[in-house]
Amino acid sequence: MKKTTMALLGLTLIMPSFMKAAEPSFEVYGFAQLDYIQDFNRVQPEWDSTLRPSKIPTTKGAEGSDGQAILSVRQSRIGFKADLPVNGESVFTKFEFDFFGVGADEGQTTIRLRHAYGQWGPVLAGQTNSLFMDGDIFPNTIDYWGPAGMVFLRNPQIRLTKSMGTHSLSVAVEQPSNDIDDGRLREIDPALSSVTGDEKYPDLTAQARLVGEKGHVQLAGIVRHLGYDTPGAGAIDNSPKGHKTGWGLDLTSVLKTRKSDALRVGLVYGAGIASYMNDGGMDLAPTGSTTTSISAKAIPLVGVSAYYDITWNDRWSSSIGYSFNDVENTNYQDPGSFSRGDYASANVIHYPTQNVFYGLEYLYGRREDANGKAGVDRRVQLSANYKFSSKNSQN
Repeated sequence: MKKTTMALLGLTLIMPSFMKAAEPSFEVYGFAQLDYIQDFNRVQPEWDSTLRPSKIPTTKGAEGSDGQAILSVRQSRIGFKADLPVNGESVFTKFEFDFFGVGADEGQTTIRLRHAYGQWGPVLAGQTNSLFMDGDIFPNTIDYWGPAGMVFLRNPQIRLTKSMGTHSLSVAVEQPSNDIDDGRLREIDPALSSVTGDEKYPDLTAQARLVGEKGHVQLAGIVRHLGYDTPGAGAIDNSPKGHKTGWGLDLTSVLKTRKSDALRVGLVYGAGIASYMNDGGMDLAPTGSTTTSISAKAIPLVGVSAYYDITWNDRWSSSIGYSFNDVENTNYQDPGSFSRGDYASANVIHYPTQNVFYGLEYLYGRREDANGKAGVDRRVQLSANYKFSSKNSQN
């Protein structure tokens, strides 16, 4: 049996640096998956096929009456991997897509790029998991989005890795993306509601990873230049404009326990790092005591994720845990701004044969706003997953 954390989520992405490739290889892989979700409450309709606390309404009836049935194939996936030996070293490339529309495609079943990167020796370039995150702490859930309180972002980047046996040190420059909350600035001047992010410099990330027989410990850090600008607001210099420094530390670990069981934990803290979190919050927001003393602030947050994955035997597994993301809002954010998201789940997964699993999962989510209003969502998800690989057809 293979853990669905790897087979379903594809989160352990990068081959060890300097891995020798014996011969060229090419693989087409993926899975078809159907999720039947019975929602007992309600979320934003475009996000009904997964549970994100930030998409839970805090006003009763805002998204319609409680109760909804959803059948979705958006988790289905296809990917391509190639391993080419050049001068005794591996040139590794990976392209991977699913069908979970976000952004302009929010709510649609459409092609979405997950990974597009190459690696040769210590150099990686392309889009993959941010160096600030630890994909290995993602639990063995069948819900698509997963814990709100962990760092999770696939980001374009240039990365260098120094391997020291099973340990490694890595640094990267990554694509910046600033989430700016203009809050109540429109109450001072309607023109100020056009404040946007200004990404003059890339984000800098670093990671140290220690691996042993019982698992690993990882510490990652980030420094960000959080720029803001106001297009059209000033005839000369587009004021107000400026920047704040964002930063964060992410301490994570996977500890192997009984047989194939694993404890997956993470603690992240920082300011101006919400765009790297799996759910909720803003990077910058206005703050001040009077209308003449307004300034920008990098929003502090803390995120926690703790899950225990259990392998009962070759046919059955379970995962249970809890996660939260808590934001320190400013006094000039809207009262309905996201303040805290809680996420909990428990499941049982059956593997009747190779490349097939069926899973049943209970999910709980809660959103709290800056004004203290809260909303809750409870749901049950039943999933069927059928994997494929071109390597299987060669056996």
